[in-house]
Amino acid sequence: MNPYLEIHPEVQQALADGKPVVALESTIIAHGMPYPQNVQTALEVEAVVRGAGAIPATIAILNGKCCVGLSQQQIEHLGQAKNVWKVSLVDMPYVISQQLDGATTVAATMRIAALAGIRVFVTGGIGGVHRGAETTMDISADLTEMGQTSVAVVSAGVKSILDIGLTLEYLETKGIPVVTFGQDAFPSFYSRQSGFASPLRLDSPKEITRLLRAKWELGLNGAVLVANPIPEKFEVPAPQMEWYITQALHAASQQHIKGKAVTPFLLKYIAEHSHGESLEANIALIKHNARLGAELAVAYTRV
Repeated sequence: MNPYLEIHPEVQQALADGKPVVALESTIIAHGMPYPQNVQTALEVEAVVRGAGAIPATIAILNGKCCVGLSQQQIEHLGQAKNVWKVSLVDMPYVISQQLDGATTVAATMRIAALAGIRVFVTGGIGGVHRGAETTMDISADLTEMGQTSVAVVSAGVKSILDIGLTLEYLETKGIPVVTFGQDAFPSFYSRQSGFASPLRLDSPKEITRLLRAKWELGLNGAVLVANPIPEKFEVPAPQMEWYITQALHAASQQHIKGKAVTPFLLKYIAEHSHGESLEANIALIKHNARLGAELAVAYTRV
């Protein structure tokens, strides 16, 4: 057992028994939504996973330990504390060695999930190539981590604040299969459309499971991105969302927001200026992803 891992007994027992487990990230709790919606959403997402037949394992770093599976009290702490780090791979050694608290991004959550032996991970949307990356070189560590860590990543596509076309190109370069569930168009987080076709389409968890098995049993390490379009009744149309994004990017530039602070700033700006419409969509899509992730975990353990 890795000395830095602290696995919740329920999760540990499920893994030992070969039962389906779904990893969940914690950035959405500490940095993605305001309190109390963040805590309420986290608990509801866990309930969705349970309702679909799997065990939820929300992942975070607490007091320098990589915690796999959180109590309600720990989730409440993450939702209200003011000094929680946003932890990607580059931050993990410092946060752990200094025994700090950290909410894990996609990249960090994937790595910890893989260390614990969890194969399916659910998030809202992945990071990627930022707009203007040809001059800033701002490319999320989510993509490089997906190139080497063998976990299925269920998301609502790529965050729409990013350069989706370049992100898809980068994923292809890294050998990461991109599969959209149930439609030909690749989704863009808040919207079902992105203007890009999905590289692959599959229509059932069983089919996705067969792809995962084939990839990993061939020795092809790395993730598979499973894009799950937001339900139609909750989506914000892409042209409307693009207007909000343009305004948010301009505000970030004016305020000299850089690095890891960019994404939380943009999401908060969009939520405030869309009168909560984007927040409602964000909550809906993470629950929708949790259901598919749980169904995928169940199918994977049955094969």
